[in-house]
Amino acid sequence: MEEKYCQSCGMPMGETDEMYGTELNGSKNTEYCKYCYDEGKFTDPDCTLEKMIEICTDIMVNEYNFAREDAKTQCVEGLPTLKRWKTA
Repeated sequence: MEEKYCQSCGMPMGETDEMYGTELNGSKNTEYCKYCYDEGKFTDPDCTLEKMIEICTDIMVNEYNFAREDAKTQCVEGLPTLKRWKTA
């Protein structure tokens, strides 16, 4: 089974639906995580790709012990390929 990633922040969604965001009717949205999408809308609708790169870089450095340069490179290369940012 191919691993799913949030199409906003790139976070792995795991094997269960507990990380999925929700639609207004409470159903799960399988494209976005609960941190990026809740009740049918993005949790930070004004977020830019540049801001998301900063947020994700900081999380990778502070929570997963990535070197800052490596984390930033992964974010700069990966995030623009995700659905939320392809049209940005």
